[in-house]
Amino acid sequence: MMPVQIQHENAATASPPSHTMLLQNGERLRVLHVVSCLGMGGTEHGVLKVINGLGEDQFEHRICAVRGIDADFARRMNAPHAYSVGSAKPGFQFPLFRLVRIMKEFRPHIVHTRNFGALEAIPAARMARVPVAIHSEHGYELEILAGLPLRRRVLCRAFYAMADAVFAVTGDLRTYHSKQSWLPATNFRVIYNGVNLERFSRRVDAAPEVRRKYGIPEGRVVVGSVGRLVPIKDHATLLRAAEALLRQGKDMQVLLVGDGPESAKLKESAAASPALAGRVTFTGASDCVPELLSAMDVFVLPSICEGMSNTLLEAMASGLPVVATRTGGNPELVEDGQSGCLFSPRDAEGLAHVLGQLTEDASNRRKFGKAARDRAVEQFSLTGMMQRYRDLYLELASRRGSGKRN
Repeated sequence: MMPVQIQHENAATASPPSHTMLLQNGERLRVLHVVSCLGMGGTEHGVLKVINGLGEDQFEHRICAVRGIDADFARRMNAPHAYSVGSAKPGFQFPLFRLVRIMKEFRPHIVHTRNFGALEAIPAARMARVPVAIHSEHGYELEILAGLPLRRRVLCRAFYAMADAVFAVTGDLRTYHSKQSWLPATNFRVIYNGVNLERFSRRVDAAPEVRRKYGIPEGRVVVGSVGRLVPIKDHATLLRAAEALLRQGKDMQVLLVGDGPESAKLKESAAASPALAGRVTFTGASDCVPELLSAMDVFVLPSICEGMSNTLLEAMASGLPVVATRTGGNPELVEDGQSGCLFSPRDAEGLAHVLGQLTEDASNRRKFGKAARDRAVEQFSLTGMMQRYRDLYLELASRRGSGKRN
């Protein structure tokens, strides 16, 4: 894929779209993916999965960020040409007409918006006479767990109704957004995320090297988590559970992979506890997640709420026993007591109980890990996800006659 090229709306226009491949009239299906901001989050990585997975034979892709492109993301990731129409600064923004101009320039057959921060691209698509508009919901924010503000609910109902299809990545999210927008659940589809089963397979040879790098003794049970260090992920509960187990004499290490605004607070908390001293490793953001997962013995997702966790899927595909909160889409991924274990959000005591059992029983860890891998293979493959996206795009393009558009 081409490297990210940050193109602001008022800069020089992009090169004209290619007409070399197919739909019914011999051109590729052009898809504009619109997100709130282009950063290191799971939704953005999901967009890149779709783009890379669908390939370039039938599709041509562009990304548009409503609130700017993170410089670190642009430096580290490969992506197609990316537009930026807004600023990362807080405050009200509604770049409707800039979105319209980009759509008239790129002439997409499909505009696919993700989450509330990109929702204004739906009316923009209608104003630009884009044949197909799709919206999808991918997760939760702490501030919306008790329900959406009235203004947001009204906007969601109005803009969802303008779209040709709306979907969520879990049944739980479908239920939530159907209730919040006063629309029947039948108006929403569900398309589950998928995981690269080859990339995220257990690498036994990687574990010793990772442990040496971070000074983790051989034989110590490593309990890890991967994700941004933000309040909704609630890594503090994992640290409290680990602290309780270490005080009981369990030989374990906590491995936290990721970075974010909670990093300093979590490090201070670990340093202030005699039990946790030397037993919590912070790797920061990493491009070596498969190797780091292979060095873990147990994976924990302590989030207060989740849409559909890509890191949970990656841990399952890596053959790790997974322990996750009983919230959001997690119970749709993890069969409690079969392919993993569930506990209540913020329940450090309940998490400690489950982890205590797993740290003591290697055979149980192997059993849960195998079941997790099997479930990822059978239900959540990246190949299956790509087929579902391809089917959706081609179905709607065919229904709206996109193949006849020049």
